[in-house]
This record gives sequence, C-alpha cells and structure tokens, in this order.
Amino acid sequence: MAVPETPTADALDVSIARLDGTPSTLREIVGPNVALVVNVASRCGLTPQYEALERLQKTYGEAGLTVVGLPCNQFGGQEPGTSEEIATFCSTTYGVTFPLTEKIEVNGPHRHPLYQRLVETPDERGRTGDIAWNFEKFLLDRDGRIVARFSPPTTPDNPRVISAVEDVLKSA
Repeated sequence: MAVPETPTADALDVSIARLDGTPSTLREIVGPNVALVVNVASRCGLTPQYEALERLQKTYGEAGLTVVGLPCNQFGGQEPGTSEEIATFCSTTYGVTFPLTEKIEVNGPHRHPLYQRLVETPDERGRTGDIAWNFEKFLLDRDGRIVARFSPPTTPDNPRVISAVEDVLKSA
C-alpha cells in the first residue's frame, strides 16, 4: 500500500559506498530505476526474506526495479561479518544478484544520511521514526521520492509490496 509521497527527491543523491567500499550514491547504484531499499542482516530470523527480495529483482528488474540491500548490525548484532563475508553469504546462500552497500547504521546518532530521510515516511500502519528491525523496506520512485514503507515482517512477496512496486513501475 503506497503512502503519500514525501518530498525527498534528493534521497537518491545521498553518498553511500558499495559493499566493496567504492564510493557511490544511491542514484548511481540504481540508475534510472525504481528502488526497493532494505536494511538487511545475515543472522536474523527474517534473513530468508533475501530469497523473496531476489525473486522481486528477477521478476521486475527488466521492468525497472532495483532492490538494494543495506547491511546493518544494529539489531542484536545480526550482521557481524566483513563486507567479503556478507557478499559470500548472500551469493552462496540466497543467490543474491542485487546490489549491496557498505554496512551502515539506520538508527541513533550515527544514522546514515539516507535513513535520516527514510524514517520520516510512515509505514502501512502510519508509524514513522526509527527502523524497527532488520528488513524494513522503502520503495522509492525514479525521482527518489519515498512512496511506501513496509515493516520488517511484511515479506517482499506480500501482495501489498507487489502492488506498490507494480504501481510505481506503471507510473514511471
């Protein structure tokens, strides 16, 4: 379910390094595509969502969707690995082909600037503010406007997520 657009078109222009440490921006990572931005972790009960995220990437990638995983170790230390360990785990365990960024913080005084913008958007229940847990999802249109936020237990293959992705892709 899409929420009202938040005037944050510059969310795509925030600096963030790729998983290999190469400086970049979200816009450079996703190109002209719609983005589904997800804080991820390798040792979480929700980690199997990687499989559904990869299916979304494969299903909608050619239509203009890029899933982006942002590793975060702030929730129970569930992403303790190095960048190389994260890359290996994601590719060998779940066949992840979508881009991953450097490990970041999504809450607190060292919250990444991207998440300073994202947390202002309400989720499907109207909740704004801090990220609740791993695998919270944000859908951004091609201009970087945040059009939907989904709580961690809302799986990537949930009909609300699929519908929001399809709607944004159609309107782009």
